[in-house]
Amino acid sequence: MLRQIAWPGPMLLLVIFGLTGCHREPVSRSLESAALASVRVAKVENRSRLVTEEVVGSVRAKLHSSIEAKISGKIEQMLVVPGQTVKAGELLAQLDQREVKARLDQALALRQQAEQELRRATDLLKERAVSKQEFDAAQSRERVTAASVTEIETLLGYTKVVAPFAGIITRKLADVGDLAAPGKLLLEMEDPSALRLEADVPEALIDQLERGSKCSIRIGSLTNIVEGVSSEITPVADPSSRTFLVKFDLPASTGLRVGQFGRVLVPVGEAVGLRVPASAVVQRGQMELLFVVTNATAQLRLVKTGKRIADEVEVVSGISPGEEVVRENATNLTDGQPVRITR
Repeated sequence: MLRQIAWPGPMLLLVIFGLTGCHREPVSRSLESAALASVRVAKVENRSRLVTEEVVGSVRAKLHSSIEAKISGKIEQMLVVPGQTVKAGELLAQLDQREVKARLDQALALRQQAEQELRRATDLLKERAVSKQEFDAAQSRERVTAASVTEIETLLGYTKVVAPFAGIITRKLADVGDLAAPGKLLLEMEDPSALRLEADVPEALIDQLERGSKCSIRIGSLTNIVEGVSSEITPVADPSSRTFLVKFDLPASTGLRVGQFGRVLVPVGEAVGLRVPASAVVQRGQMELLFVVTNATAQLRLVKTGKRIADEVEVVSGISPGEEVVRENATNLTDGQPVRITR
């Protein structure tokens, strides 16, 4: 017995045919419907740059003093602390003066006695009551006692430890009650207004420098590069490291501090390479990309970059001289998107 097959109705056939038609259309029309973008471009050109080698160094003060007493004595007053700013000649520490003052009083008494004897000898010499030899002896005693007073007055001045120049106290190595003596450090100070960078330059680079050479210096905490001038070059190499100590004077600049780490860029020659604006490079993960404008479309290029020079970057591979790259807002573009160049 044959079964009769029921055909679907007209409405169901229309739905089936409609779905079949949808599968025949393209999956994506992003390239066809991409909006026209206005871009600014830069021409890829070969440019020369200075080739440098980096040498590390440290920022130091030009004026640095290790202060010690010139005579022995107990410290009665310590008038400064680390970090304190002092003026030239300002009193830093006071030593016990009693012993020196006692010696001064004795020397003053001897000088007074010698002066009196010299006056009497002068009067007697006029009357020819003393010989010339006795007068000369009295005159010599007066000179010796006067010199002794001057010497002890100088020693009395040494009981006052003063600042040799204007600067800041960096270390305090003694305090009240300690015994001060020649050769025993009391304080350390330096002038932070005049700084320099000291670097050990390898012997392979020392011929590139001379007194007065200007070098770019990058200090760790500063974003900008400062210019240093070599003021001192040690003529003899360190036998253990085979390096020469070179001191570069630094300009007065805010943000520079003693002890900071720095790098001196020693020039060694010139190199030529392709450069593009740094803003043109798009970073996506580990890849570096550029958009090159060709036939009014943005073409994506995978590139490899090198050194950065100011606001430009070298491109080692991926583009050719004369091509035009999108220099701004390249992250908003897609490969093959139509573009219009604006100036």
